[in-house]
Amino acid sequence: MSALLVRTAKELARAADGRPRAVVMTMGALHQGHAALVRAARERVGADGAVVLTVFVNPLQFGAGEDLDRYPRTLDADLVLAAEAGADLVFAPTVDEVYPGGAPQVRIAAGPMGERYEGASRPGHFDGMLTVVAKLLHLTAPGTAFYGEKDGQQLALIRRMVRDLDFPVEIVGVPTVREADGLALSSRNRYLSEQDRAEALALSRALFAGRDARAGGPAAVRAAAEAVLAGAGPAVDYLALVDPADFTGIDREDFRGEALLAVAAKVGSTRLIDNVRLSFS
Repeated sequence: MSALLVRTAKELARAADGRPRAVVMTMGALHQGHAALVRAARERVGADGAVVLTVFVNPLQFGAGEDLDRYPRTLDADLVLAAEAGADLVFAPTVDEVYPGGAPQVRIAAGPMGERYEGASRPGHFDGMLTVVAKLLHLTAPGTAFYGEKDGQQLALIRRMVRDLDFPVEIVGVPTVREADGLALSSRNRYLSEQDRAEALALSRALFAGRDARAGGPAAVRAAAEAVLAGAGPAVDYLALVDPADFTGIDREDFRGEALLAVAAKVGSTRLIDNVRLSFS
């Protein structure tokens, strides 16, 4: 089995055949986390549906000094993994194809939610992300779109954009895929040296420790996670306990309901993010 590679919006439109369609959006450098998204999409649309995987390294969501130029580009390997996971079509446009007039003057604004946590650390990142997601949703025209829960704030913002702007698509979150030792799969993991990778395990250990302390309430969750990170190798950007719907911080000790414990840190020169879901009852 092979996945059809298309490079232009016209080719993509010609490939439309009326079948129920699901999309998985990626920046390439695929791994088993992406494969899980494709498998979830395939299960949803069934054998009679079509799964489209997009591969596009979006310059709008990279800030000055970030890794746009060195972000891994592995299209040949991506095509193999996409096909093995069950994708029918891989849409891998160039920057000129997506932004034919240069950087777009009209963009999606992420609003207040996009200014918190990841947005505070990477100004403009979420505006660029939502702009390309909106374009790709229009171009691929899916009934469902699948995104990883590891990028929790991104997922929340896409859901909000779809709701606020009436996109006719269902957004589905897929649980984070981890290595056996707990490290969340990420395309940026390939940047890690052996020592960096060992240090990166502090992130998932901290999250799991916080989750295990949830019976003690929000303060206990934060304290347990902070204790693991204290003195560990990663340079922590933030550790936050938030409402997964809008990424507002959870401060009340009597909070009840679903929450997300999220962390971002630099390990060596590589910035990693991770999160776990937990519930207070």
